[in-house]
Amino acid sequence: VAYRYFATPQTSFIVIDAPGHEQYTRNMVTGASNADVAIVLVDASRLHQGALKVQTRRHATIAHLLGLKVVFAVNKMDLIHWSQKVFQEVEESLKRLSRSLGITNPAIVPINARSGDNVVAVSPAAPWYQGASLLEVLQNQGEGTDLSDLPFRFPVQRVVRVDGHKLEAQRGYAGRIASGQVSVGDEVLVGPHRRPTKISRIETFDQSLTQAEAGQSVTLYTEDEVDAARGDILTGPESSYANRVIADLCWLDDQAWDPRRRYLIQQGTAAITSRIESVLHIRDMRDLSEVRGDQALKLNDIALVQLQTQTPIVADHFKDNPKTGAFILIDPETNQTAAAGLIRGVV
Repeated sequence: VAYRYFATPQTSFIVIDAPGHEQYTRNMVTGASNADVAIVLVDASRLHQGALKVQTRRHATIAHLLGLKVVFAVNKMDLIHWSQKVFQEVEESLKRLSRSLGITNPAIVPINARSGDNVVAVSPAAPWYQGASLLEVLQNQGEGTDLSDLPFRFPVQRVVRVDGHKLEAQRGYAGRIASGQVSVGDEVLVGPHRRPTKISRIETFDQSLTQAEAGQSVTLYTEDEVDAARGDILTGPESSYANRVIADLCWLDDQAWDPRRRYLIQQGTAAITSRIESVLHIRDMRDLSEVRGDQALKLNDIALVQLQTQTPIVADHFKDNPKTGAFILIDPETNQTAAAGLIRGVV
């Protein structure tokens, strides 16, 4: 995954460039998990009567599951001589795809990336196109999600003890705030037992703070001694935990799922033993239908599953908090990332 940067007088952008080939779907998932908008490139010169490729459907599905705004850029229009008829066939196919996924009002822009037609400004090459350029569409998408507005979540990376040889030594919890804000005096809950305590100090490497927010790396100190370790999460009072969750999975491992296997679910800094209890359905990428889940998950499959964890995990729905509502499954024998998942509900 490559990162590129550009800016206009109104907006600064980071482009996360992920390869489109089927064997690199995991790269696309990695990039999309950090994005706010997905530009799905469609090669107009390779489509017959607007029939979309399976990988276009898969990328659009993953982008929608991740909650991204989706923009379709129909590229290489020069190779079809800017045919309005061909574009309309592709456009209609993309609209059908969007309806089946639940994507509302998708932007569909005909472009020629090589010459820049309709990329920054609308080009006279297609007088029949009355829409906006790709850049104008992106600037109209609005700002990304402000993680500071979400509920407070703080995965503990490390427990530190300052002046440990002194009687007044105090234990602190170091990490990066995943979402929300925290202030001195706030009540927080620690770990799956949800033990309450209050924040007494907030420290960075060079100063003390009265408040910190998502993205900041800090050490939090509590008014009383609490039993917390790496993998625990400090949360706000509204949090809940569960041993069983319903989740969307994108299978990323070359080795197919084995129902007998156990996997590590990585949520924040926690790695907890888990297993896939059942596959509720798998999406058929040819028509996006939901087929029975009584078959093994294999590379690039997208499925709805029921997961059981050995100890409770934070049960944040992905739509409510993408930082803790997302996870990965790791094969403990190979250390391969087996799947990426999004929590959809609690059993």
